[in-house]
Amino acid sequence: MFATDPILPPEPEGALPILHDREYRVRAFRLASDRILIQGAIRDQKPPGLYIQIDPDPLTIHHMQLSIEISFPQLEILAVDTHFESHPREECPSIIGHYDKLVGLSIARGFTHKARELFGGPRGCTHTTALLQAMAPIAMQCFWSMRAASAKINGEPDPMLDRQRNSDDMWRKSINTCHVWDEHGPAVANREAGVPEQAPVFMRPRLAKLGLSMPDGTRTDDH
Repeated sequence: MFATDPILPPEPEGALPILHDREYRVRAFRLASDRILIQGAIRDQKPPGLYIQIDPDPLTIHHMQLSIEISFPQLEILAVDTHFESHPREECPSIIGHYDKLVGLSIARGFTHKARELFGGPRGCTHTTALLQAMAPIAMQCFWSMRAASAKINGEPDPMLDRQRNSDDMWRKSINTCHVWDEHGPAVANREAGVPEQAPVFMRPRLAKLGLSMPDGTRTDDH
């Protein structure tokens, strides 16, 4: 379903054996027109033979899973499920129930700061909190995805290519989320002025390959 080629840069020449491998995986699902499920996992592995020299297999030292159901488009957390597959100490899972405090919070702007307050340091699991902060931005990435999914389910035109898709203010949700969308920057100024933009860089090769174009040179706002 998705690309599986390596996303890391090439290993350095003459490097000593790998010391550690950490991976994050986050995936979002459309549960209904008004609900999204975001599932995430974090896994830390040591390579074969590093901790136990005769061991031929990698050793998983952390593996935490987190599922968050949120309302759409409000982005309020409705339910949370936390699970530890692998952990170093017997006491580690005792913190799992603490993450139920996420219920009722908004996962939109300001969430990272609130998460640190609730789960930073001794108030949480370092690895689960890191995973949580990696998951939160995916909710914002789902705005256009939810619109596209609903259009596909309902047999409607592709909103990514619809010349009317910029008639609302959905793009304003991106303001101050990164340097491109600085409220004082050119991207926001152009949007305010109604200046059409080209298709995003990631879509241009695919559009060309498929022989498609974005009407009026406009673009989407996934980033």
